[in-house]
Amino acid sequence: MSQLLAAQGAELTKRQAHENLWLHFSGQPADAADLPMIVRGEGAYVFDDHGRRYLDGLAGLFTVQVGHGRRELAEAAARQSEKLAYFPLWSYANEPAAELAGRLADLAPGDLNRVFFTNSGSEAVESAWKLAKQYFKITGKPGKHKVISRTTAYHGTTHGALSITGIPELKVNFEPLVPSTFRAANTNLYRAPLHGDDPVAFGRWAADEIERVILQEGPDTVAAVFLEPVQNAGGCFPPPPGYFQRVREICDEYDVLLVSDEVICAFGRLGTYFGAERYDYLPDMITCAKGLTSGYSPMGALIASDRLYEPFADGRNVFSHGYTFGGHPVSAAVALANLDIFEREHLNEHVRGNEQAFRSTLEKLTDLPIVGDVRGDGYFYGLELVKDKATKETFTDEECDRVLKGFLSKDLFANGLYCRADDRGDPVIQLSPPLILGQGEFDEIEQILRSSLTRAQELL
Repeated sequence: MSQLLAAQGAELTKRQAHENLWLHFSGQPADAADLPMIVRGEGAYVFDDHGRRYLDGLAGLFTVQVGHGRRELAEAAARQSEKLAYFPLWSYANEPAAELAGRLADLAPGDLNRVFFTNSGSEAVESAWKLAKQYFKITGKPGKHKVISRTTAYHGTTHGALSITGIPELKVNFEPLVPSTFRAANTNLYRAPLHGDDPVAFGRWAADEIERVILQEGPDTVAAVFLEPVQNAGGCFPPPPGYFQRVREICDEYDVLLVSDEVICAFGRLGTYFGAERYDYLPDMITCAKGLTSGYSPMGALIASDRLYEPFADGRNVFSHGYTFGGHPVSAAVALANLDIFEREHLNEHVRGNEQAFRSTLEKLTDLPIVGDVRGDGYFYGLELVKDKATKETFTDEECDRVLKGFLSKDLFANGLYCRADDRGDPVIQLSPPLILGQGEFDEIEQILRSSLTRAQELL
């Protein structure tokens, strides 16, 4: 009887999901039975309502750094909920938010000591742009309001963050967007138009493209440059040697703020707390979210330098911005417990110690005709798929729909691997698993990918 009731309850939930739940960035399936229902997570794996197990090769959405099912994070949320479940940061502080701000300031590079809490990465990016505009207004440079980002880069979905995003297909349905955003070259060395055989020269060229846009628009109008340490969209583009050092020089020369968008790259994804540390540059602001709580509670943050806070320090100027749930005490308590796990289990060291094994395991797949490039750092990799390795010929739109979306996404999941098959730019498979993985899981990922990619090759 209990099994029958459970089955009826599961069927009802599935029907409610199909009839009432609006999925994000997804087409609604024609039938409720076609909608996967994830009900449980444990370590590196998640389980559906039929008990099937899937290796979480994307950490949910680049988020679950410490793995699923960590009891201490749930207990931290419960304890804080009993003590103080909510109070706003509007004129007041709460203890977990204050402690977390201090801890993040200690972890962040240089003089990035001021933490403005948000609920998500998009909101952190939105906050950074607003702070840049207000900062220049109150320091006598009101014309500086424009933003430069890179082609194919994704920076969020709110109107400001979407405007900064460099993926035209995501923007067309919501235009007109916020004006004053411009694009420079990304760092896709595999498809470098110049200097493809010289990473240092390519990095210099790509950085100088940012200077070109600043000069084209006028330095007195440009407020900030938004860059991810490793660009996500397009398939994991690491920075060439010297790239960020040159960008820093350019920003200093023209008094342009450098924003390191680390919504994905912070908190261990690259084996350091912040990607700026990994690549040895000092930004004016860091935006982060996702791994801050390992996804156990929503939270994001903008971390700003002392220089940017100075005009607000005496209280006469107020940053005219905020969120109801910014610095939520329960989320802050979860973030603190999450950082405790990082320290206790040495997760950054674990990533740095295993990243070469992960890369080497994925590089075995380059013996397949369909795999053109494997790139990334830390626990963050992209496999670019091609029709012809010699010419680097990419897929047509029809082939992306048929092979990438129509086959690979479904086949990988059916075979026990959750990851991302993405065509924002050239077709790629993206991997960004929980930071607890080791060689056994690397091998499992490689074997599933090999099976599905072999069949995908036949479809081409």
